[in-house]
Amino acid sequence: MTIDEALTEIAAVADAVLFEGYLLYPYRASAQKNQIRWQWGVLVPRGHGAQAGEVSSNRTECLLEPRGDDTRVHLRIRFLHLQQRTVLDALGRQVDELDVAGTRHLSWEEGVPRQVDAVLPVAELLTGASVPIRVPGSRTDEHLTHPGGAPAGRLVRTCWPLAGTVAVRAEELPGPYGVLRLRVEVHNDAGCSSEMSRTQALRTSLIGTHTLLAVEPGAFLSLTDPPQWAAPYAAECENLHTWPVLAGPPERSDLLLSSPIILPDHPRLAPESTVELFDGTENDELLTLRTMVLTDAEKAEARATDPRAAAIVDAVGALPAEILERLHGAIRSMGPAGASGFGADGPAAPPPQSVPWWDPDAEDSVDPDTDSVLVSGVPVAKGSSVVLRPGRGCDAQDAFLAGMRATVQAVVHDIDGTVHVAVSLDDDPAADLQISHGRFRYFRPEELEVTP
Repeated sequence: MTIDEALTEIAAVADAVLFEGYLLYPYRASAQKNQIRWQWGVLVPRGHGAQAGEVSSNRTECLLEPRGDDTRVHLRIRFLHLQQRTVLDALGRQVDELDVAGTRHLSWEEGVPRQVDAVLPVAELLTGASVPIRVPGSRTDEHLTHPGGAPAGRLVRTCWPLAGTVAVRAEELPGPYGVLRLRVEVHNDAGCSSEMSRTQALRTSLIGTHTLLAVEPGAFLSLTDPPQWAAPYAAECENLHTWPVLAGPPERSDLLLSSPIILPDHPRLAPESTVELFDGTENDELLTLRTMVLTDAEKAEARATDPRAAAIVDAVGALPAEILERLHGAIRSMGPAGASGFGADGPAAPPPQSVPWWDPDAEDSVDPDTDSVLVSGVPVAKGSSVVLRPGRGCDAQDAFLAGMRATVQAVVHDIDGTVHVAVSLDDDPAADLQISHGRFRYFRPEELEVTP
């Protein structure tokens, strides 16, 4: 498989990032939730972000192991380009909606996928390289006619020009490992006036911006679970408004996806997900069922809102029963034969069991409010103060909490006999609300440090 084919292969996951929240259920222009769109990975024109809390650039830093003097980095920057769809009637007047032979046409903001590609020798990156982003403006007219051929109006689609720069630099790191720190910065170079509204700024924004990288020959190192020798290097990588992870199948280490949404290494779409719903795949069944029960009028408005919304309505309506059933749940892994209670000759004899501690009516020897666990030889129980030290392979969300102080709220046991410590963050302004709802963060005892 060529590098270009590999980058294309991981585009399905990248597209889930690109179109996250592009158009939310119920996929209609009139829906309140669709009045403010374009939330993820938006790089606005310079000068606008300072007053709106948005940014005009992002930064990806990752660790790269080149394997040869001819190592090259393949760079692909992807984003959406806002396209304004304006409806004009037969007299050329702008209208919000036009009905032509029973088909509705609405004014709306569409998104056009764009990408910028470059192949950069690592030797050149040691002194820095710059890749321009230049997308020209455009205007197209789609003429609408009545069944008899008389003019009914026009759909005018307008894109404004985009300008940006990708700055790429590699830095040799000290030590015998030959590893490089690779930095990729994407900048929106468009300017704006202080009076520019967000609606106007979006016209020259890079929306849903994310970076795809491939190296040949060479490998990227995971930042969430780096080799022990590379952990200090990984800790020094600074990523701004983006999150890099290894991409492609687990056996590959030459692909990287850096997105504005936190993902695990080697992310993939659930195989049960067959329709792009612009939301997490864990919501597929819910969104599919809700889309199926839209009224005919609601479906007509969704189709008129956006071609991608029309595709959702049509795809959901055509789902066969066996595909719909798959959305209800899936078993990702199975234990070895006999692990589920069945052996080669039929049901296996159940192992000896003690009193089921998870049944509060069976015994009272387990109590999350009073149980304790040893942390570095010190008993820790509800009310203890600790510092969080998430271990290797931890969830990305937990990694952000490293070094934060917390209060133990419970010591709990799972059905495998593993001990977990439930904590609340001391600096969380919503801690009291989370505690009242019984919502905690869970860590293993070895991921905690006792404080005086």
